[in-house]
Amino acid sequence: MLVFDIKRYAINDGPGIRITIFMKGCPLSCVWCHNPEGISGQREKLYTKQKCLGCGACVDACPGHALRLTSEGVSSDVSLCTVCGKCADVCPSLAMEISGKEYTADELMKEIRKEILFMDCSEGGVTFCGGEPLMHPDFLLELLQRCGKEGIHRAVDTTLYARPELVRQVMEHTDLFLIDLKLMDSFWHKKYCGVPNELILSNLRMVADAGKEFIIRIPLIEGINTDEDNIRQSASFLASLPQHLKVVNLLPYHDIGKNKHEKLGSVYNPDQFPMSTPSENLQQKCVEIFHSYGINAKIGG
Repeated sequence: MLVFDIKRYAINDGPGIRITIFMKGCPLSCVWCHNPEGISGQREKLYTKQKCLGCGACVDACPGHALRLTSEGVSSDVSLCTVCGKCADVCPSLAMEISGKEYTADELMKEIRKEILFMDCSEGGVTFCGGEPLMHPDFLLELLQRCGKEGIHRAVDTTLYARPELVRQVMEHTDLFLIDLKLMDSFWHKKYCGVPNELILSNLRMVADAGKEFIIRIPLIEGINTDEDNIRQSASFLASLPQHLKVVNLLPYHDIGKNKHEKLGSVYNPDQFPMSTPSENLQQKCVEIFHSYGINAKIGG
């Protein structure tokens, strides 16, 4: 299984202090994605020009002769690069990085057990994130089952864009869902996220009907989804569900993904959709709309 990050002492990915496992690969391609290195299911190379010392160590280490040192930094021939990681291994300034490290289930369980003391003291646990963890059903289910046997609280951070049969399987071994809800209109959801949303909404209703606890996370992006119609549709839909919803976290837009796209050599928001952080007044208005539908909403989380 390819993992692109392991975050320890996480406090925003479920209750208590947690370890969050970021699995590589996602079926969505949201234009604002702040973890673009998690979209592809393959290993990827990241290069930070500002960190580069120009020492040439990566050039010498590359077995495929894919790298070249220029006055503008290190250039890479993608047709020759096998993403073997030798360049990152020798880079003294960490200008070269590889996104995606192979782990077995045993290796990840070892990492999870290292945090048990902090979990137990804070009523925390493990959160499986991405990318989209549901893209790796066998691996995810094995880890969920093993954590359950050891009494470790399990959260799954998901878009719910997956087969209903798989969601039902995962529900049986999950204590809490953190569910992304981007837009209510399927046309605009596909335009901005790459896929329609009927399957997502259907699976969300199934999770609620099953009595599972869940937290909704909505990115607040002015120009995309902060219009009153979308916010009211979102609140109305959530209010129609059986009330196992713990909270709605409204997450104001930031463009941290832009820097990561530069590292990947890709383009952030190539269609130049207008996106900005909503004002505090607009954020509060969104909170008030949710409250008017009886939904506990807050900024951040």
